[in-house]
Amino acid sequence: MQSSQFYYQNGEWKNLPSSEKDRLSANVVLVFGDRILLDDDKLIKDIQSKFPSSRIITCSTAGEIKQNHFQESGAVCVSIQFEKTNVDFVTKNIDAYKNSTDLGKALAASLRQDDLKYILVISDGNLINGDDLISGIQEVIDPSVLISGGLAGDADRFKKTLVGLDNNIKEGNVVLMGLYGNHITVGTGTQGGWDVYGPERTITKSEKNILYEIDGENALDLYKKYLGKYAEGLPSSALLFPISVRKKEEKTFLVRTILSIDEKNKQMVFAGNIPEGAEVRFMRSNFDRLINAASDAGTQAVSLMKNKPVDLAILVSCVGRKIVLGDRVEEEIEAVAESMLPNTTITGFFSYGEIAPNKDENNTKLHNQTMTVTTFAESL
Repeated sequence: MQSSQFYYQNGEWKNLPSSEKDRLSANVVLVFGDRILLDDDKLIKDIQSKFPSSRIITCSTAGEIKQNHFQESGAVCVSIQFEKTNVDFVTKNIDAYKNSTDLGKALAASLRQDDLKYILVISDGNLINGDDLISGIQEVIDPSVLISGGLAGDADRFKKTLVGLDNNIKEGNVVLMGLYGNHITVGTGTQGGWDVYGPERTITKSEKNILYEIDGENALDLYKKYLGKYAEGLPSSALLFPISVRKKEEKTFLVRTILSIDEKNKQMVFAGNIPEGAEVRFMRSNFDRLINAASDAGTQAVSLMKNKPVDLAILVSCVGRKIVLGDRVEEEIEAVAESMLPNTTITGFFSYGEIAPNKDENNTKLHNQTMTVTTFAESL
């Protein structure tokens, strides 16, 4: 497995592979970039001209990750050559399906199943229900197959996101990349690092990702009570105060971020489903814990690599973490990088949702406000 990272900033390419042989041998190019930049197809056409033999997966972001650095308003790209691992690709759009579950089923059914080991999921971040998408994929795929990825972003604009395979780049797209065979080893790590506070309560009324009541009380009124002075800054201040949700039959909790608030109907809309009967607690940020959690996610992913050196690491962190950490955002990237070898290619993006299994589980979930790390190595 060979990988090379290059990037586009201020109208110029940096670190572009100079060898034509290396460009022609790449199987896939991952492109993580600003949505406004990707609205113009010139960038993708330029990449295609430089990597004519590659499939190109494109994802708009809320910021890009290159090694241990953060950048905005540009694009970070990684060319990858899998030498012994077969690769399959599929893309579909939500417009052709009744819901995100059906879309997930159709996507998974279109992938070749024999000897499938891993699926990378890159999804639209505005029009897709990430929970339902993953559930649909898992209905079709063997439970042993590892799944990770993320939902595209749009900086802090939240207007639209773009995902694509080759020339098919548009809103509502989801792309799956499947890796096959025993030569590929993949590890994942997922951590949040938020502090929980207040008593554990029960969700008593909800519908999909819309929350109405907690313990029989209006959820929005209760949330404002806990936020105190920060309630005046809603909905933007909600990024500082996500909630934890745990189904009673599950050991681990998921972090959920508020996308919007409907004052008229007294309801809260989240980036993932909020099931009735689940236990819920409020959360708040702690800078040092967020950064330490990112380090733990990197360590966790590396520990699952069966002592194989990591060739490539894809980091997907939440736009909410970027906003909370502010000028310290590179510290969480650096914390992950410290768990990797110096020659590991580290790439990724800030997202509207992260896709990965919880620690010690193979059951993939949609996460918010987490750092997720996926590591890859290929044996020859």
